[in-house]
Amino acid sequence: MRMPMRILLVIPPMVQVNAPYAAAPHLAGFLHRHGYHDVRLADASLALALHLFSRQGVREVCRTLKRTRTPTHPSPLHLLANRTAIENAVEPVVRFLQGRNPTLANRIVTRQWLPKGPRFDVLAGLAQAFPGTRGDGWVRHYFGASGAQDQAAYLASLFLDDLVDAVREGVDPRFDLSRYADKLAVSATSFDDLDNALHSGGSLIDRWIDDLSDRLVREHRPDVAGFTVPFPGALYGALRMSARMRAGHRRPVTVLGGGYINTELRELADPRVFDHVDYITLDAGEMPLLRLLESLRRKRSVAKLRLVRTFRRRNRRVVLESSPAVDPSPAQTGTPSFDGLAMDHYLAMTEVPNPMARLWSSGCWNKLLLSRGCYWHRCRFCDTALDHIGRYRAAPAATLVRRMEAMMEQTGRTGFHFVDEAAAPGLLRRLASTIIRRGLPVTWWGNIRFEPAFDPDLARLLERSGCVALTGGLECAEARLLKLMCKGITLEGATRAMAALSGAGILVHAYLMYGFPTQREAETSDALELVRQLFAAGFLQSAYWHRFALTAHSPMAHDPETFGIRLLPRPAGRFAVNEIPYEEPGMPDHTGLGEGLRKALYNYQFGIGLDEDVRAWFPIPVPRPRIPATFVKRTSS
Repeated sequence: MRMPMRILLVIPPMVQVNAPYAAAPHLAGFLHRHGYHDVRLADASLALALHLFSRQGVREVCRTLKRTRTPTHPSPLHLLANRTAIENAVEPVVRFLQGRNPTLANRIVTRQWLPKGPRFDVLAGLAQAFPGTRGDGWVRHYFGASGAQDQAAYLASLFLDDLVDAVREGVDPRFDLSRYADKLAVSATSFDDLDNALHSGGSLIDRWIDDLSDRLVREHRPDVAGFTVPFPGALYGALRMSARMRAGHRRPVTVLGGGYINTELRELADPRVFDHVDYITLDAGEMPLLRLLESLRRKRSVAKLRLVRTFRRRNRRVVLESSPAVDPSPAQTGTPSFDGLAMDHYLAMTEVPNPMARLWSSGCWNKLLLSRGCYWHRCRFCDTALDHIGRYRAAPAATLVRRMEAMMEQTGRTGFHFVDEAAAPGLLRRLASTIIRRGLPVTWWGNIRFEPAFDPDLARLLERSGCVALTGGLECAEARLLKLMCKGITLEGATRAMAALSGAGILVHAYLMYGFPTQREAETSDALELVRQLFAAGFLQSAYWHRFALTAHSPMAHDPETFGIRLLPRPAGRFAVNEIPYEEPGMPDHTGLGEGLRKALYNYQFGIGLDEDVRAWFPIPVPRPRIPATFVKRTSS
């Protein structure tokens, strides 16, 4: 009798450390549905972070700092000066953030026990903005009179962030808590830098990754190891782990897939990539992985493999195998499986006290996909040519609720993060009604489009079902530009939707954009004024402003004239293709404008500066806003 195939699905370093990334549990559930029962999960990103945040990890970092040139940055200097205190505190702090040592909060909030590095400098600014009788007005503002647990989580997170900063500034400049060596992967048309880094002796972090790879192979003895690469900051870690596993005695077959792969590596042609990995898949991963496993199980020759959307190397060239296959609908993918993940080891980080912004890093959420793709998929700047955006399919509400029940039973947790591109209002209405009818005691949040359908009635229904927060794209927050980019929303409609959600007690976050082609200084000033009014009215609790980038899979890339830009030649290369260089005649100083936007937003999220003229935030002159000072109040009334 043939032994069952052992499959290991790995979340590589580095991604978030508060919850497992969604793809690996999703694929594990799908494989279980198709008879592959020996599927294990490993969160190498969390494991690496926990090693750093240990007494042994701190000792290794300090030894490395002492062997290298004398550090000059405040963070490594603080670590070396307070080494013993940090060693003694780090593991209790980790257990506290894991929810396994709650009484430690009472000691943390005294602010006498934790060594305070540069990250704690922010507290002085908060004390100045919210003065109190003992300089603790900010504590009461954010945490109330008795919010010891929340306050302690914030201070404990600053403590761990100081340690991360010490590693980045003194040991490995590529390291961060949610990404590693991402600059090697962002718009990397050539594989040279990545290849050189992978072949190098490596840093302390690299050695930890190698040791972790060896341990996973010894523990699980996989026949196949799959790595999800959702972001640029996970690619290097995935390739390093894959190469290390392939070089060992066990030598599992390794495969990469995920969001970064789907977006950046569609034109992959450099065969050197396959010195580090056996296969790379595109788009929805279920059928490519299933077909690969079937082929390996039947021991077909490499020449006869009938793979689906899979890159491999053949005769020293990269080939894309793309046999016909029907992808499963969302209703057919199965319930995510968390076998092998220690859910009580994730860290509930609170890196900012803002209640909306902290959701991304605090709380071990069950991540669930309600639908594939975006039901709108017409935004001109978006990668609508890609399958995971341009093709919309949703699962029935009853199926989704059954999955939620099964996931709660597996993890013991009732919090859900719906990770859709954009959840349709009709689907959310059906889902909320089903949750209420079944009496599920859940808490959930997700991403939407700020459409008029999110009226007070729907908002109240969502809140009754457990919705605590929603995010959505407001983009350039200016009427002409929203129309030009075919966003499909209006300022008035978005304002009313935010007002309805906030009125129901649901927190709201907006994704914002600046530097869009043809955007002028006056429109940027108008956008910030609108955002200021939304914060001041309590309709917006947090936001993030990113600079526009033209991507190869967007409609704009094929119609630059409409947007007043001229495409520039792409850098030659055989690796990643995504961001397209362009020039725009008369383009404003978006760098200076972006500095002002980010500074204003940072303060708004703390509740600071909401009465100030928006022009005061910019380092360069900008026009007076043209949007009426009462726009949000009038629109929402």
